[in-house]
Amino acid sequence: MLQLPAVFLLMLQSVDLLPTAEAITMGPKGKTVIIEQNWRSPRVTKDGMTVAKSIDLKDKHKNIGAKFVQDVANNTNEEAGDGTTTATVAKKGFKKFSKGANPVEIKRSVMLAVDAVIAELKKQSKPVTTPEEIAQVATMSANGDKEIGNLISDAMQKVKRKEIIEGTRPGYISPYFINTSKGQKCEFQDAYVLLSKKKISSVQPIVPALEIAHAHHKPLVIIAENVDGETLSTLILNRLKVGLQVIAIKAPRFGDGIKNQLNGITIATGGAVFEEEELTLNLEDVQPHDLGEVGEVTVIKDDVMFLKGKGDKAQIEKQIQGIIEQLDVTTRKTERLAKLSDRVAVLTVSGTSDVEVNEKKDRVTDALNATRAVVEEGIVLGGGCTLLYNEDQKIGTEIIKRTLKIPEMTVAKNAGVEGSLIVEKIIDFVNMVEKGIIEPTKVVRSALLDAAGVASLLITAEVVVTEIPKKRKAPCNGMGGVMGDGKF
Repeated sequence: MLQLPAVFLLMLQSVDLLPTAEAITMGPKGKTVIIEQNWRSPRVTKDGMTVAKSIDLKDKHKNIGAKFVQDVANNTNEEAGDGTTTATVAKKGFKKFSKGANPVEIKRSVMLAVDAVIAELKKQSKPVTTPEEIAQVATMSANGDKEIGNLISDAMQKVKRKEIIEGTRPGYISPYFINTSKGQKCEFQDAYVLLSKKKISSVQPIVPALEIAHAHHKPLVIIAENVDGETLSTLILNRLKVGLQVIAIKAPRFGDGIKNQLNGITIATGGAVFEEEELTLNLEDVQPHDLGEVGEVTVIKDDVMFLKGKGDKAQIEKQIQGIIEQLDVTTRKTERLAKLSDRVAVLTVSGTSDVEVNEKKDRVTDALNATRAVVEEGIVLGGGCTLLYNEDQKIGTEIIKRTLKIPEMTVAKNAGVEGSLIVEKIIDFVNMVEKGIIEPTKVVRSALLDAAGVASLLITAEVVVTEIPKKRKAPCNGMGGVMGDGKF
């Protein structure tokens, strides 16, 4: 157990370390980072979140601080500025605290200033209305790669902006269903689909469906209000022990939303929804024709994609026409329409080596995340400039004022110019919107809010408790040449 001030000195060292590694990736002229991977080729990336997640410190107290920064990177998914902002806020707050300031008051003033900045962000935010703006945002997030930016913009126009980034949520209930090491996902070909409107808490009702899938040598995708308890543990055990091809997915939405989503999946895949009161269908009575069929299914943590559903084409067309006639009733029907219409965009990433492909995939992922954000909350000036323009908020504090300059200064430094000079002259250069120097409002807002929140927790912490490291046992006789002194 460590107490003040040692706890802060150790944690802040790690809070400094991660942003140092992340900051060089920030902006369209940011540099790449090479990450060692055991048993595989090194990974080259410009993605700040990937860099943050790859860092693990031996000192437990330092590692706690590192985990705080990693949480911010994971939550905001911004390319870099999040980690840098966290370090700045934490360091400024700690310096004031070490001089006798009240940490609780520091936390309060920081959050008040952040609230004021976020309110101003919302005022400055501009909705995205053209394909060109989508392409600009995607290009900036893809490290200035116009080809990636234009591809994503074109894809969004063809499948409609909302559907390319939404999918059917959520994804797998447990990561133990993952069957591929690439992308942490579960993939099946030619699978059966079992749909239940109610929660499945006992394994017995789904045994018939499992037997049907096994007899036909097909994987089984189970979608229900929830799958828990005995059912979930039994499925996982059989998945791990005997390689059972099965996955459990929690049905998207609640109440009537579940019914609408399951009905849409039923029509697209062919089959029936079980445990519907009006239909009196019981899981124990399932027959092969009651199960939906799909040519390809991909499931990740928070997304599901079905391709090549085997539903009746006439029924699908009828459902589409019904939704078109009632589009003004609810915007959710637009999502259902896209899913039924099989409007899915697939972006294929190629390269001369695995290292190049993985690096490009990171940039494509960043660009897709950016387009998701601009659809939801619009755009503001890029390069960290929107934060810079907010530094005169009257209710702000010195901590946040100085922090707002850091992202823009970091971008300038990575471009090979003096950041402090750019800050003073930023308004005199170009019309940033016309030049495509823009970024998602949601990314800026989330990065600042998450960073301030985590930094405030660090400032007000007084004690850190960690486990006592266990000593390694001496190697058995005859094994010394294998493990040596236990280091490897």
